[in-house]
Amino acid sequence: MKIYKFSKENGNKVEEYQSHLATYVKMAQTNEAATIGYMYIDGEGTVGHHQAPIPQLFIVVEGEGWVTGEDQKRISIKRGEAALWEKGEWHTCQKEL
Repeated sequence: MKIYKFSKENGNKVEEYQSHLATYVKMAQTNEAATIGYMYIDGEGTVGHHQAPIPQLFIVVEGEGWVTGEDQKRISIKRGEAALWEKGEWHTCQKEL
């Protein structure tokens, strides 16, 4: 059994893709192309526009904001909702106060 602590202090600042106020913590990685982790997006932080290297599932557990897909149209997202991007899909996400 492995116990996970969901504290921001365990993470690394996300600086790629012109991201702002975002912290990521990798939880696990499989032999296949998959990673499990969590991210904190502070204030009006942003994970900048980038291409998904593998399928990415973005689950909102607290707060609200918006996400984009290939068309860069902002879609509101909040706690209890998720967005799934396929490998190669361009996307962005931002938290709102």
